[in-house]
Amino acid sequence: MNLQQLEYIIAVDNYRHFAKAAESSFVTQPTLSMMIHKLEDELGVKIFDRRQLPAQPTAIGTQIINQARVIISQVKQIKEIIQEEKGVMQGVFKLGIIPTIAPYLLPKLMQAHDRNGHDIVLAIEETTTAQIIGKLLNGTLDGAILATPLKNEKITERPVYYERFFAYVSPCETALYAKKELEEEDLNINRLWLLEEVHCFRGQILRICNTRKRKSSHSLFSYEAGSIGTLINIVDNNSGLTIIPEMAIEELTEKQKRNVRPLKGISPVREISLVTRREFLRERMLDVMISEIKQSVPQHLMNPELKKFVVDI
Repeated sequence: MNLQQLEYIIAVDNYRHFAKAAESSFVTQPTLSMMIHKLEDELGVKIFDRRQLPAQPTAIGTQIINQARVIISQVKQIKEIIQEEKGVMQGVFKLGIIPTIAPYLLPKLMQAHDRNGHDIVLAIEETTTAQIIGKLLNGTLDGAILATPLKNEKITERPVYYERFFAYVSPCETALYAKKELEEEDLNINRLWLLEEVHCFRGQILRICNTRKRKSSHSLFSYEAGSIGTLINIVDNNSGLTIIPEMAIEELTEKQKRNVRPLKGISPVREISLVTRREFLRERMLDVMISEIKQSVPQHLMNPELKKFVVDI
């Protein structure tokens, strides 16, 4: 077994096509196929089911490919660590970010990264927490900006800032709209617009609302949105309310800001962390990323005292 063989099986998994994988690896298809066959013979298992088109990994092949991604990623890290030790900060940092953070943090993070002038390419992917964790563990992503704590022993969490939750109330909700602050009993789940279940933000909101106390009632609509922006637009044009993160308030118009209400006596907060798999070794790169995230958020969000109010995911 050698690194070249591992890179070949990763290429086939990426393209699900032997000819395209060979082209991307700058070898002929017979050479790539022969090297993969040798690896399969050495391991005594089939990595790919060649009877299927496009090419599909076998069950054991998927596990082998995932481990190969980690190995190749760690080999690259060794070279990058040496570069960092020499004072050279360069390369690609593959960063994942969830949709409930991206619209509010990412534009500012890009500005900070560009302003700092590091020779580091940020390759950013926006997707769900579950998908990001899978990609962190198989080496497809280097790090991610996620809501934590995730309580996953395979990853390392570096908390960076803490963001409060606020209610966003339709003016049609006359009684609620008249209040300067909302209490827990005001957060009626039957009047609350939520994100779809793939978002961890939804789980935090349901915990805040203590849904076990709510009774169901008839409604003409049942809708789960894919973004906080959609929820805000629904509330703007209908009745009901939703919950938004603090940084979303900056994106609102002055008229929309009049619909925002703090949550009295609850002080719920979400913790935002830079997350990596435990084996990630490029500490100086992580220091750069954390510094740039901190440059992208208001100073008061970095108060560690807020950690005591963090809502579980």
